[in-house]
Amino acid sequence: MNVLSTRRYPGPAFDELGDVEITPLAALDSVRPDVEALVVANEPVPLELLPSLRLVANFGVGIDRIDVAGCARRGVAVTNTPAVLDAATADLTLALILAVRRRLVEGDRLVRTGTWRGSWAEGFLGRELTGSTVGIVGLGRIGGAVARRLHGFDVRVLYTQRTSMETELADYRVLDELLADCDVVTIHTPRTPETEGMIDAGRLALMRDGASLVNTARGEIVDESALVRELVAGRLSAGLDVFAHEPSVPQELIGLPNVVLTPHIGSATRQTRETMTRLVVDNLLAVERGQPPLTPVA
Repeated sequence: MNVLSTRRYPGPAFDELGDVEITPLAALDSVRPDVEALVVANEPVPLELLPSLRLVANFGVGIDRIDVAGCARRGVAVTNTPAVLDAATADLTLALILAVRRRLVEGDRLVRTGTWRGSWAEGFLGRELTGSTVGIVGLGRIGGAVARRLHGFDVRVLYTQRTSMETELADYRVLDELLADCDVVTIHTPRTPETEGMIDAGRLALMRDGASLVNTARGEIVDESALVRELVAGRLSAGLDVFAHEPSVPQELIGLPNVVLTPHIGSATRQTRETMTRLVVDNLLAVERGQPPLTPVA
């Protein structure tokens, strides 16, 4: 099976693909009837240029930039890498929550620039996570992993999603009530037509003064312009790993002390990324053997 990959993905499993072609999608400018399988990282697939395509193997869980319905109409299977990145993303979520609430990046900057002059007992007060209320938007695999970690901090955990369920991890609230009731809100819902722009200006206004928003899901779920206004005003703080127009980040955020910014690294640990590659390769090898893919989404 002829495989085209948009980049070399990490880990030894990638070498099992043998003579794989590595070409960014932007470099495809003509029809490629030889390509039977494509490895992408949640990128738009030019189906019109790949008439023989049988499989799109996505490196990652999110598939919001892949035309899954269009692939299905052409008989192209789509796979992703579920479950293997839950822990890494949940860990980063906790890191962002703590960094924002305790002002870690701001403090680091004070020390590095030599502007720390006072006693340890003077000023620079953060907010404790212990005893606070944390709301999880989307209690799926990653949201659930975050909830389990939060219980170690003696916090009250709420969650919201389309339908409530029986769980000991968190108490259910409708979205607007959760936003109004929480000190920290962390987003773990997939990007869909229903969730895009879900956290808009009106809903951000529901959050209490001094609350923090953490997003390791998709930037498009939040009205980025409205969030920027709240952060510039200083009413909210945020820990953001994702943005609406990556890799572009709103310039207004760069110098703000109440925002922690990371470059979409939710799954970026060596162990997780190598395991993701392993699952991508296993899907490709299964289809090559004439077997069903291991983790199909379409």
